[in-house]
Amino acid sequence: MPHAPERPDFFARHRALLEQAVAATASRGHWTPYPESPSTTVYGDEAPRAGEAAFRSQLGTQFTLGGHPGSGSVPATETSPYGFPLGVGYPRVTPDEAVAAAKAATGRWRDAGPDARAGVAVEILARLNAASFELAHAVQHTTGQAFVMAFQAGGPHAQERGLEAVAYAWAEQKRHPGTARWSKPQRRGGALVMEKTFTPVGRGVALLIACNTFPTWNGYPGLFASLVTGNPVIVKPHPGAVLPLAITVRIAREVLAEAGFDPNLVILAAERPEDRTAARLALHPEVRIVDFTGSTEFGDWLEAHARQAVVHTEKAGLNTVVLDSTADYQGLLGNLAFSLSLYSGQMCTTPQNLLIPREGMATDQGIKTADGFAADLAAALDRLLGDPARAAGTLGAIVSDSVGERLEQAASLGRTVRPSAPVAHPDHPEADIRTPLVARLDAEADRETYTREWFGPVSFVIGTDSTEHSLRIFRETVRERGALTAAVHSTSEKVLAAAEEAALDAGVHLSENLTGGVFVNQSAAFSDFHGSAANPAASATLSDPAFVTGRFATLQSRRPAPAPAPAPVEPAPAKEYSHVR
Repeated sequence: MPHAPERPDFFARHRALLEQAVAATASRGHWTPYPESPSTTVYGDEAPRAGEAAFRSQLGTQFTLGGHPGSGSVPATETSPYGFPLGVGYPRVTPDEAVAAAKAATGRWRDAGPDARAGVAVEILARLNAASFELAHAVQHTTGQAFVMAFQAGGPHAQERGLEAVAYAWAEQKRHPGTARWSKPQRRGGALVMEKTFTPVGRGVALLIACNTFPTWNGYPGLFASLVTGNPVIVKPHPGAVLPLAITVRIAREVLAEAGFDPNLVILAAERPEDRTAARLALHPEVRIVDFTGSTEFGDWLEAHARQAVVHTEKAGLNTVVLDSTADYQGLLGNLAFSLSLYSGQMCTTPQNLLIPREGMATDQGIKTADGFAADLAAALDRLLGDPARAAGTLGAIVSDSVGERLEQAASLGRTVRPSAPVAHPDHPEADIRTPLVARLDAEADRETYTREWFGPVSFVIGTDSTEHSLRIFRETVRERGALTAAVHSTSEKVLAAAEEAALDAGVHLSENLTGGVFVNQSAAFSDFHGSAANPAASATLSDPAFVTGRFATLQSRRPAPAPAPAPVEPAPAKEYSHVR
């Protein structure tokens, strides 16, 4: 009889990388195995052309996933923010079909153990990295990110976040030994001896509800944390950004099949607009884990209603900057202008509320009043975005009509210092590209305005009574509404200490005196924590042990140890007798 093909040992292939990743989560220094530069010297001469060709070959077609459950097709729902429909259809699967297929796939995956699961996950990430150019085009033309940002955030940086989750999940499952021998001495008789086995077992079917703006960066941590801890994953993309996750699911299913596992451990649940797939799946009794990135409204609903599941959310909040003083005013303005402009402010980490005393802040260029600072920030934005080609590469395109509607609402406030303006893209004339709007508000009179989130290129310079007043507003608003980032600028150690104390009280990560090449809305895997369950903007951190431990239980079996076999009895030596007459 022919021999079955030998399965690849992905754990042996990637063990050294896994150990490096675990070490990086402990050291918190800079480390990455996935280069962020879309350079041919890194990825090969053919990678850019092959990646774009792979992307374009999908346009106007039916995306295929061999052996995928369900029947029929979800019609095309994606339109590039750069001005053309993608025209891609996807397999259709009902919630009940998806859950049944996922459950049926679980057994061998559970029994494989943490090592094998982690090895498969890292192999998936390796192949995703090889497909980074294809993913970059898919991310660019579903989210509106500029190409370089789409390559970095949608490819290597997302892969880093995925590997970080793998490292935490693998390490936490290995915290306890697989077997142990328990021996309790007795006063009389021999010891009580038990043999015990400890097995990490997944919680159940996991649901990943992805967002429109960062489908891979925000999606990979939950996907890989659930998979490595033994859970099948149903991936529910945003209808406007299906393709990046469809590519991800295709690669994951290919690797799982090669390793001898059921590819239905990862299922794509694309939806028609009327399906409400996310809500139906989230309440399914067999769905035991939910990962969500998106609106506060739906995130709050999931936390309140998906009671059968562990729910990890990243929602929205009031990202705040406290301005007290600076020794590098131009550096502050340039850094902040870029933070407000990157991807047109369509990041969950973009600053919204800029708090500054009305009478001004001390700088190396003299006192700058709130009005003067607002005017200087507007000028810094003009300098940064003055060249249309450079502006398009920074701003990207507006992802949805709702962002444009918020821009119109902000303009109608009548407090605009710098209006939003359209920018022409040199290669995509149909793209909707807008520069940031900056409005001048007052801490007391305009509280109702700045205590709601304005997702997109909208920021407020808010005049306060003093830095102490700014810190109080910062603490109160973040504790009430949440935030994913916060920043402070001050030359006073006393003020910096007060800002740190306020950030700890509010439960938000803090950046101090950023004037160079690090920006408040950027987060580095293996070093920076993203999100915090300590304030309402999120219920999880990417990534830490708490992000993975609720996804599995360590179950034990025990039995009395067999009694040791009796030692063989040596025959007594023959006695020798001397004959005495």
